[in-house]
Order: sequence, then structure tokens, then C-alpha cells
Amino acid sequence: MPAQNVPIWEFVSVTKSYPGVVANDQINIRLFEGSIHGLLGENGCGKSTLIKMLSGVQQPDSGKILHKGQEAKISDPLDARTKGIATVFQEFSIVPSLSVGENIFLGNMPTSKFGSIDWKKIHDGGKKVLESIGVDISTEAIAGELSVGEQQLVEIAKAVAINAKMIILDEPTAALGEQEIERLHQLLRRMRDKGIAILYVSHRLDEVERIVDEVTILRGGKVVRASGETEIDVQEIVFAMVGSNLGEHYPKEKNFTDNVIFEAQNLKTSKGIEDVSFYVKEGEVFGLGGVLGSGRTEIAHALFGVDKLLDGKITLNGKVINIQNERDAILGGLALIPENRKFDGLFFNFRASGNITAASLDSLSRFGILDLKREKLTTERLISQLEISTQAEEKTVNFLSGGNQQKIVIARWLFSNAQVLIMDEPTQGIDIGAKIAVYRLINNLTRQGKAIILISSDHDELLAMSDRIAIVRQGSVSNIVQASKLTHDDLVRASTEVVHKNELEKFI
Repeated sequence: MPAQNVPIWEFVSVTKSYPGVVANDQINIRLFEGSIHGLLGENGCGKSTLIKMLSGVQQPDSGKILHKGQEAKISDPLDARTKGIATVFQEFSIVPSLSVGENIFLGNMPTSKFGSIDWKKIHDGGKKVLESIGVDISTEAIAGELSVGEQQLVEIAKAVAINAKMIILDEPTAALGEQEIERLHQLLRRMRDKGIAILYVSHRLDEVERIVDEVTILRGGKVVRASGETEIDVQEIVFAMVGSNLGEHYPKEKNFTDNVIFEAQNLKTSKGIEDVSFYVKEGEVFGLGGVLGSGRTEIAHALFGVDKLLDGKITLNGKVINIQNERDAILGGLALIPENRKFDGLFFNFRASGNITAASLDSLSRFGILDLKREKLTTERLISQLEISTQAEEKTVNFLSGGNQQKIVIARWLFSNAQVLIMDEPTQGIDIGAKIAVYRLINNLTRQGKAIILISSDHDELLAMSDRIAIVRQGSVSNIVQASKLTHDDLVRASTEVVHKNELEKFI
């Protein structure tokens, strides 16, 4: 990172309050050209408010915002763009039906002297922008047909097109696989080397360690650490974020026995799953590793009856389960915590109780009438057990944090008394404190003898929390390895390359 004297943007004692809460309290942060700055903290710590003020969505109540040492006001998002600030939110602003070129210049379409859209300038200009950041995507491609990673790159190209000198990235890798993450990081390094300032917001600390030059950590609306160090220590970050010594970042327990309680044999579906076989022991965390699109989620869907089996069988406690749909899976003792909790795992217009009991209403009903008192007592017990926010029964779940939402999904399956829990990206998009709470829940479940099938794109998480890992490629399990015998690099290589059998044997 080049030495800098005057930050391109600086917050000086900035405070922003909402009714009943101080979101940002005397915030000081310095953002330099040619630097990737990590902004970290648990959900509710004030990160979103800071981003909104920098992008012109909100105005500070007090304090100063400086631009290259001079006091400035960012009056609205258009003003932010004019001042060279571009924000790439977690939810993309891409129009799927338009071409890449149209998306790059959306809101600023080049026109001819007659006032009509100049399509040649759109495609030539878009190509020039993409080439400048080393991205090989056709400007004529339809944006909605691109991969999530490619759409992310188009969002960044939009920022470059307006000549942004400051780019804010909010959870940029939440839906990306390992290869796409590395591609994005390479792009960000090139942009940094060109003098662009980058504010990088992420819950994935393994990424932060790899990509950021300096870091600011928020807790309770205040800055608790501001650093210009080139070495970022994950354990120090965890301590600063949560305010206590949590010990190991991954508090894994070894709770498995030699008793095999679940087995999948020769599974095949129309969604690309072919000849998938594995077993899971009592109290074991069995990981599914592989790149995005390798077939991990499709295996989960096959097990839970989302995708119908064309061949193969599933056995639980020595008994074959005939799974034709999700209800069969639930009755058979399986549970699925889906990758996308917002769309597939929650009823957003319900409070915690309606979500927790949704899969097992029969157990709370008599003669078809729901026992509301038992439902209330059950919900209160699980909220207390899982340390879910007390607001969970006061508000609908859409108002809760991502971590609390995920706990509610898990609580549903605890109530159902499932024996095998399939967890697809269980910590995606939640903060470090919530992640550790999920890890402790996993320990608690395996302590009870339940089996966990864990899918995670966070390789460090998968390695740390699994007992064994199945490598998934092209819808098939290529090998099953003891997690303790794998490194991060081994997992990446095994997931992405065709590895000879004798090379894999060294991991077993």
C-alpha cells in the first residue's frame, strides 16, 4: 500500500442516531487512495449506517465528512456518484433483461447528436471499461444469463464507468464460490494498484485476512479498533468485534461414534446427481466440499425430497426411507436448513412461533386444533435454549438479524426431533458472533448423537467443523477424506482439479 498523507474521504467524530438508538457514535475513519479498507463488526454494530452516509442515503447528525482534507457534504446518492463514490450492494442493481453494455451505462446512456441511444458507444465503451479491469465478458451478453460472479464483475464495471475513485463493496462474496472469490480479489488488487480506494465489508474473516490492507472494527456503534497494519490477525479481530475472548474461532467437538446411522447409496436425480454414496456416523459432522455448481446443494435436495430420486436408496438407523417429497423426509427424521433462508427457510410475515412449529404442527394439535399454549411454551423454551433475541416473539422475523433468523430455522428442526440435519451454507451472511453460536449449536446437536451433513463454501469453516469431507465434482462424490488430513490448499485443489487416485491417497 503506497504511503498516503491526506485521506480521500474521512469521517471526523460523526454521529448518527435513530429513535431510541445511536447507530454511529463519534465515528472516526480514514479511507486512502490505493488501499483496501476492511469495515467489520457484528450485525447491528453500525456498518450499514456508515455506508449509507458515505453513499449519500443518510446525513450525519453531527461531526464532519472531509474530502481530501476539505469539509464536504454528500447530499444524496447522485451527489455521491458525482463525487466519485460507487456502492455495490449485496443485492445487485443489475437489470437481468438488459445487455452487459446497457447495464454498465444504465442511467448514463451515451447518445448521438440526434438524441438517440448510441449503441456503438455503449458496446465500444463497455468493452473498454471491461478491458481496463481485466474482465473478459461480452457487452452483448444478457446480464441475467451470467453467473453470480460475472454479475458481480459487471457491478464493479459500472463503478469504473463513472470514474469512481471510491468503491464500497457490501458483502461482495456472499454468493460466490472459491474460484470466483479469487477472481474478484485479483480484480480488487488491480484496482487498488491504480489508486482506487476500496471499502470492503464482509463477515468472512478468512477473506479479510487475505485481501485488506487496513481495518476498522465497530462494536455498539463505536470504533473499537482502527489499524493501518498490513498484517491482519483474525483472533484479534474476533476479540475486538465481540468484546470477549472466545477461544478458538471454530469451537469444534469430536462427538462421533462408530455407529453408522445414515447411509445414501447410488443416488441419481434428473438434476445432475449421479451414483452418490456415503454414510454418516452418530454424532458426526460430514462435510460436502466442492466449488459452486459442483452438485453439493443438489445432493441436499435429493436427500430431502426436493428433487425426486431416479435411483438409489436412503437408510436411517438400518431402515430404508422412501422419500418422494419433503414431508416424507421430515417424517423419516431428516431436516434441511436451506442455503437461502430468506426465500426457502422462513415465513417472513410470521413471528418466531409460527416459524419454529411449522414442520411439526401435528404434535401440537388435538383433533385438528392447535394448542396455542403449548406452542407458546415450546417457542419460549427454544428461544431461551438457542439464545434467540427476545424480540423474536414481538416482531415478525423479517425484522430480525441474519443470525437470529438462522437460529429460528435451526430451532424448527430441533422441535421436529430430526436425527439428520442437512445444513447448506448455515453461516452465510451472518456475523462472527452468530457464526460461533451456530458452531456451538452444531456441537450441541452432535453431543446428542445427531448427524450433521454440512455444506459450506468457506473452506476454513468446512475443514474446522467437519470430521470427514466428501469431495463433490460434477454431481458425484469423487473421494471421502478425514478433515484433519486436509489443508485449505488441498481442499481447493481436490475440488477443482482432476486429481489422480495416488495423489488423493496421501490425504486419507
